[in-house]
Amino acid sequence: MTEIHPVVAAVTARVVERSRDSRAAYLDLIRRERESGVHRPTLACGNLAHGFAASGEDKAAIRSGRAMNIGIVTAYNDMLSAHQPFGRYPEQIKLFAREVGATAQVAGGTPAMCDGVTQGQRGMELSLFSRDTIALSAAVALSHGMFDGAALLGICDKIVPGLIIGALRFGHLPTILIPAGPMPTGIANKEKQRVRQLYAEGKVGREELLESESASYHGAGTCTFYGTANSNQMMMDVMGLHMPGASFINPGTKLRQAVTRAAIHRLSEIGASGNDYRPLGRCIDEKAIVNAVVGLLATGGSTNHAIHLPAMARAAGIVLDWEDFDRLSAVVPLIARVYPNGSGDVNHFHAAGGMSFVMASLIDAGLLHDDILTVSGARLRDHARDPKLSGDDLTFEDAVPESLDDTMLRKPGAPFQADGGMRLVKGNLGRATFKTSAVEEHRRTIEAPARVFDHQDDVLKAFKAGELERDVVVVVRFQGPRANGMPELHKLTPQLGVLQDRGHKVALVTDGRMSGASGKVPAAIHLSPEALGGGLIAKIRDGDIVRLSAEEGLLQVLVDDAELAARDDAVAPPPATGTGRELFAFMRHGADGAEQGASAMLAAAGL
Repeated sequence: MTEIHPVVAAVTARVVERSRDSRAAYLDLIRRERESGVHRPTLACGNLAHGFAASGEDKAAIRSGRAMNIGIVTAYNDMLSAHQPFGRYPEQIKLFAREVGATAQVAGGTPAMCDGVTQGQRGMELSLFSRDTIALSAAVALSHGMFDGAALLGICDKIVPGLIIGALRFGHLPTILIPAGPMPTGIANKEKQRVRQLYAEGKVGREELLESESASYHGAGTCTFYGTANSNQMMMDVMGLHMPGASFINPGTKLRQAVTRAAIHRLSEIGASGNDYRPLGRCIDEKAIVNAVVGLLATGGSTNHAIHLPAMARAAGIVLDWEDFDRLSAVVPLIARVYPNGSGDVNHFHAAGGMSFVMASLIDAGLLHDDILTVSGARLRDHARDPKLSGDDLTFEDAVPESLDDTMLRKPGAPFQADGGMRLVKGNLGRATFKTSAVEEHRRTIEAPARVFDHQDDVLKAFKAGELERDVVVVVRFQGPRANGMPELHKLTPQLGVLQDRGHKVALVTDGRMSGASGKVPAAIHLSPEALGGGLIAKIRDGDIVRLSAEEGLLQVLVDDAELAARDDAVAPPPATGTGRELFAFMRHGADGAEQGASAMLAAAGL
């Protein structure tokens, strides 16, 4: 077995030590839940009768209590392209369960909002908090005590983190995440980006833009760029929570169905009554969380996980911070270039060797913990395999020894860049995340006058009016979780990209989020503390010089401390209403910082 890299080992030890008490408390919780929690054998007859009343041909098996009963928690809807394939999964899963003497019931559904639909719209202010709503929904689904294992059907941005957080409260149950795969490749990503920038400049109209977008997002499956949704799938792989090779098989194929079938068969084997018990709360430990960070860095994954990973870790009693990301980023090389960090999409990435190649290479380099408890196999390396069909038989083949396209995928010894491209920047403005993997090196330090906005739409107005035609640090504040739910500001990307392409030095500083699909403009995002939480960003004024440097790890407003102290905070905009936003006021008021996961639910629970 390859020796683990000393920095990866040191960060893991740091996480273990910091989490000692909270992790012990969590493990005690799941032990107690297994031994004395709500289970079918403890349900009163009336409770149990309700639980199997409509289970049809599975009624006798569920009633007897001898077969594993799998709780399906599904995030299906047919508006969200990635989740549309899940519509028929429950009936298939029930058949697959019966093949091995088990049963399955849909325990419950969760919401699944599409950030692609809500991007730049009012609904995006519900997006981050939908994660906690999903966690609550998953907890409600599994609370009935009818289930011996869980199959979680989810893919996209907040959905996988929410499912994980909710399921970890039932961490004594064996659990497998089941994806549905990416849509086939549409138009070239560079062409899509070109048309977006032409629209931002007023050189093409809405009809041309819609035609371009429709040619990119054109069918069932996950969007094919490497944003938060596909980063989710990567993380589930490197944590060993998928069946091997499950992430990037297109929907509607025989192979896709065969891997789903294998997941249900495997779930039936890892229950508490057998000899290979693998509960979720044991699978997700400190090493698995560090693996998720390493995978994120090595593949240039979504910055949204700088928020989601600490939240998921908290739910398992593990304390992760941005210093851990930063230390790992210094030694984990970037070995994948997937759009927006490269020209090819996740289908091209998968064809070049995909996750099996990534995992095998990182394990060989000592950058991933191989010795973790996964849902299948003796170690993580057993997940570095690709599923294949030989007739009707499913087999798993070892990863290809070399990349099949070194413009997209390389080994750690010959990477695209030496570091993982996600830096912690800090200074008098606080702490923020800077994703460097798609930013050209000469743009990673920007010092320029600030132009301050309280709403992203005001940035667009200033751009159209020609007010940003200069070197500028665009500051967008009151975008944090307490202010308005921390929406992504992805619709600013084309305009800022235009300014940069015109030769200006441009950067973004915000207490909001940027999409996992954003890239080439330097940005300090997730700034904490936020403006509404006492952050100094509330004191910045137009014309103040701001210095942002990934190389120096610096985020500073170059104003005298005494002058800053004498300034009043900017007045926050009034809370927005409409589109259901007022219903989430309690989540905004109780949310903690972005570095902790921006969760009112976890904060109130004392986790």
